[in-house]
Amino acid sequence: MVAIKEKVKVIVLRAAGTNCDTETAFAFEYAGARAELVHINQLVNKEKRLKNYHILAIPGGFTYGDDVASGKILANELKYKLSADLEKFVKDGKLIIGICNGFQVLVKAGLLPGKSERGEQMEATLTTNDSARYEDRWVYLRLVKSFDMHAQEKCVWTRGIGETIYIPAAHGEGKFVPKDKEVLERLWMNGQVVFRYVDPHGKLAGFPWNPNGSVDNIAGICDVTGRVFGLMPHPERHMFPTQHPGRTRGEARKEGDGARIFKNGVENV
Repeated sequence: MVAIKEKVKVIVLRAAGTNCDTETAFAFEYAGARAELVHINQLVNKEKRLKNYHILAIPGGFTYGDDVASGKILANELKYKLSADLEKFVKDGKLIIGICNGFQVLVKAGLLPGKSERGEQMEATLTTNDSARYEDRWVYLRLVKSFDMHAQEKCVWTRGIGETIYIPAAHGEGKFVPKDKEVLERLWMNGQVVFRYVDPHGKLAGFPWNPNGSVDNIAGICDVTGRVFGLMPHPERHMFPTQHPGRTRGEARKEGDGARIFKNGVENV
């Protein structure tokens, strides 16, 4: 645990094309941490050290223009330039969150869902939306535990959160697809599926409620420890009730639905 007088330190990783870093840093500051924007090259060149932080956040955007595939280039930089540092970071029980492009990075770097018993690193992908276009809309996410009270509540990032939350999604390649049926079954068996897309009544539904066609309506997953978490929608864009599109109709809660996620991260270091 972090010493009482020491603030939780968050590294918000940047690269060319990142565009949600400032909002993500603000969200962690709001949650009580000290966030620092760090370019990937600063880690590669050892100007900054990953070991000096408690939480790694990879925010949304379009790193390197998503020219090869969404998040792929940054994922390769993590895999081939920082693998030892990342492995120790995870082994030490520190926290990682990837949002939108950051989720794509974590999946394509093999940090999510995690290395299989077969030793394969990339067990899933996030690919082009079924609509074949960029989808920018608010979505409802429901915790898997709320579907089944016997399900594991593994993810530390979502403990104590409301059964259903409402946050924006904005992506062109957000369709979650596991490598095969075996991977999908393992995700469910291990309690690694965290959020599913639902309609306003909390029921599983297709487009537009599932904005990308993700398999099993999966919107967010964690690793087997529950400390590495990725999701496509943007919790940092709903921190305050004034950001809710239905606020003038009295639909907003006292605090934005995304705020609890960042507070959980800070509190579980």
